[in-house]
Amino acid sequence: MDPIVLAAGTALVTAMATDAWQSARDGAVALWRKVRPEQADAVEAELVEVRELVLEARRDGDTETEQALAGSWQVRLQQLLRADPSLAGELRRVLEEDLTPALSRDESTRIGSIVMKATASGHGRTYQAGGDQHITEG
Repeated sequence: MDPIVLAAGTALVTAMATDAWQSARDGAVALWRKVRPEQADAVEAELVEVRELVLEARRDGDTETEQALAGSWQVRLQQLLRADPSLAGELRRVLEEDLTPALSRDESTRIGSIVMKATASGHGRTYQAGGDQHITEG
């Protein structure tokens, strides 16, 4: 499964338990409107229902249910991406702008990792980091 899909599905379900869940919902529904607009209203209603399940699971300390819900949305997002591979950039944008900001630091580290690739030509340098980066050259 695409790493961005794994991260987005987990972040979507995790964001449902936050105050910013409407933004997460809106971002997910926007994806459906682009690829399968006839399903967008049903997806929006389902997200509202799933949010209640997530909140209940959190109250009960039921992490397994929350993980299962994340897995379900990962599969759905993967199917959406298969239907329109050009949606990958939009999915990444939703993850970065709508989902991840709604999460606490601990929650955002739980959503998984994103693969980063870089190339440099000639004498160029490339620096990448998944967190703080301090470079001292002398």
